[in-house]
Amino acid sequence: MQVHIIGAGLAGCEAAWQLAIRRIPVTLYEMRGIKQTPAHITSDFAELVCANSFRSDDIETAVGLLHEEMRKAGSLILEIADRTKVPAGSALAVILFAQAVTERIKSHPLISIKNEEVKVIPLQEKVIIATGPLTSDALAAEISKLIQEKYLSFFDAIAPIVYKESIDFNKAWFQSRYDKGEGFDYINCPLTKEEYEQFIDALLVGEKTEFKEWEKNTPYFDGCLPIEVMAQRGLETLRFGPMKPIGLKDPRVEKRPYAMVQLRQDNKLGTLYNIVGFQTKLKYGEQTRIFRMIPGLENAKFPRLGGLHRNTFINSPKLLNDFLSLKNHPNIKIAGQITGVEGYLESTAIGLLTGIFMAHEIQSILYSALLLLRLPLVRF
Repeated sequence: MQVHIIGAGLAGCEAAWQLAIRRIPVTLYEMRGIKQTPAHITSDFAELVCANSFRSDDIETAVGLLHEEMRKAGSLILEIADRTKVPAGSALAVILFAQAVTERIKSHPLISIKNEEVKVIPLQEKVIIATGPLTSDALAAEISKLIQEKYLSFFDAIAPIVYKESIDFNKAWFQSRYDKGEGFDYINCPLTKEEYEQFIDALLVGEKTEFKEWEKNTPYFDGCLPIEVMAQRGLETLRFGPMKPIGLKDPRVEKRPYAMVQLRQDNKLGTLYNIVGFQTKLKYGEQTRIFRMIPGLENAKFPRLGGLHRNTFINSPKLLNDFLSLKNHPNIKIAGQITGVEGYLESTAIGLLTGIFMAHEIQSILYSALLLLRLPLVRF
């Protein structure tokens, strides 16, 4: 019995791996490479497009405990994440990470890859839908018909990335907050009160991306607000948010700056840094102009600028059973961020559970069939 998995993101790859290591063949569908999403750049599996971190690995925190539980459950994604870490706060080398996941998935003999857009769901087959918050319009319409209701949605945003060589280290310096970490985790760019207020003014008047008519009533996700939206909430909002100077000291004057912009290492080589918390819907030209107002970034070069995209998800408590199957189509399971969970790690965890649930269901079916046929049982 074969399982069809639609979407080779974090959840889809994890689900495919959990099935394959239990000797259940999988066909994994991925449209990227033929058709891109508004946020992805490559055709690699499990490409990270927003942050580059699975967050804290401290087992005394909830997320750190989830890390350890997933490792013990045999998570492929956590195994590769552990191997492709960069120093910055459990951040990942995103390109190496995605390439490593792609290689492992493609090399498994029980996983077949189909590079195509799925527009029709095979309702009579065992299916896991793991297409994420950027599900294609055609498949989204198909799922909407299947669940017999409209999707829920919110806006999410992406922060820009800067080439390290374009940063002026006469003004910027390396330091982690409270001097934690390995010393080269973060680059810091300080702002005076005057520079900070000028920066806020520029954010407020900067030209933003226009919403399409059907997007206008879509809310933002509070955990990933565009910086210009935060700036609209008050002059001090950013200074007590992503631009807070707490735990940092400017080595030139030996005191804490008025405000701070931090950049976190984004690749293993340490040549790329993303601007922490600087998700934005400013137009590209405005991003370049405004972000170059930051001391140390006057000549910054950006391999990727920030952006905004609409995230889609279903009403899982209403539509899914305890084993993540659609109540009206039990052979179809939903995995990852499309279920409504938020975060890379959480999406991966749902993929892991979905793969295990599906494997156990298939093994139970085969077990029952063998009993009926009175054949020797096979150990799965």
